[in-house]
Amino acid sequence: MKKLLIANRGEIARRIIRTAERMGIETVAIYSDIDTPAPYVQEATEAYRLPGVTPGETYLRVDAVLDIAKRSGADAIHPGYGFLSENALFAKRCAEANITFVGPSPEAIEHLGSKTNARRLAIDSGVPVMPGTTSGVASLEEARKTAEEIGYPVLLKAAAGGGGKGMRVVREASELESGLRAAQGEAMTAFGDDEVFVEKYVEEPRHIEIQVVADQQGNILVLGERECSIQRRHQKVVEEAPSVALDDDLRKRMFASAEKLVAAANYTNAGTLEFLLDSSGNYYFLEVNTRLQVEHPVTEMVTGLDLVELQIRVARGEELPVKTEEIVRRGHAIECRICAEDSYDNFLPSIGRIFDLREPVGEGIRVESSIYPGMEVSLYYDPMIAKLVCWGEDRNAAIAQTLEALDNYHIAGVATTIPFCRSVLQNEDFRSGNFSTGYVKKHWVEPKQEVSDDLLRMAAAAAILTEERVRERVEGTAS
Repeated sequence: MKKLLIANRGEIARRIIRTAERMGIETVAIYSDIDTPAPYVQEATEAYRLPGVTPGETYLRVDAVLDIAKRSGADAIHPGYGFLSENALFAKRCAEANITFVGPSPEAIEHLGSKTNARRLAIDSGVPVMPGTTSGVASLEEARKTAEEIGYPVLLKAAAGGGGKGMRVVREASELESGLRAAQGEAMTAFGDDEVFVEKYVEEPRHIEIQVVADQQGNILVLGERECSIQRRHQKVVEEAPSVALDDDLRKRMFASAEKLVAAANYTNAGTLEFLLDSSGNYYFLEVNTRLQVEHPVTEMVTGLDLVELQIRVARGEELPVKTEEIVRRGHAIECRICAEDSYDNFLPSIGRIFDLREPVGEGIRVESSIYPGMEVSLYYDPMIAKLVCWGEDRNAAIAQTLEALDNYHIAGVATTIPFCRSVLQNEDFRSGNFSTGYVKKHWVEPKQEVSDDLLRMAAAAAILTEERVRERVEGTAS
């Protein structure tokens, strides 16, 4: 592997470039028109334009991405996460073009990309799953029969895709028909597949995921768990490693279940197995993410391992350099997703131009970002614009470190989730470990901030001044 094309953008593109360059691998960036000035474009060895703005016009165009790989002489492609990362056809097309896909095989992506397939595999492997169907429901009558057997509330869930799309909680029989139509319609729109299955809905569980990497020689490395229960709209905002909800016995059993599933699927490269944990300590398999996760840095911080490097080495056919029992997990790490969303208005996306930026720095602080003053934040891409990852000797130290970093994180021009993240880390239930996926509903009431007229006038004047300075810098660079 001599030249790696990154089929992605933003902070994850920068993250992959950093490791590839350290390994002596040249990098190729691809960029849409709106991403032309992005830092990752400048940092790659080479960069190629994908004409257009929307994902459909650019990063999701398989033929265009492969054409750039061919023209640039790239012999490998890393998909990052999102976009084409879990697209089995794309992985297959890479193989046909004799390009190494840094990820699992097309067959593994296709098989595990379906939640119903993964559920059946888990059942066959003896891994606990939530009661429900093992295939998509064919009719309202089948859905109603299943719901009556397992009891309300139930969850209607799209078999393809993720990100909280195609999901509906149904609490009583009268809601089932409308819920099924809505889930199927959203699934078709988001994933081109309206298959929906039914499973028992657990009120306020913990969301725990297990990070694995498997090589082509049959070795499986279990790096540890991550706590991902702080969510809005089924999407994570604050993650940490390790989880305070797991004792040594439960951790050992969950690791063993993850290893069973990986072996049964003949899976290679990095992957994440997601589980729900109920209040009684029972865990249930949810799904497999056949790619690198957004929150992978917290695992790196506590293990000292570079997951992107492990991905590349496995893709090159190398054997894993370490075994599970040799991993030394040290300290505690917390990640806050910095999203361009208004925490005070139902987490609605916030668009606009970033006028000013100040990122925290210091020992134990890691900022994964590709934003810059003057950057336009649009609705075309995911609202996550950066990640803040902090490490401490223990959980209390990590919380303190993260709070201090959040206090020193300043983004002007768009609303962000920084206030929400700060509120979470100050909350007593979070600090004591007494929280679940119902955190937002229970604790976040979207407090409205009172802002004086004088403060508004000062903010407007500062924004105008900052915009003038940004324009001067841009014009100076152009000249």
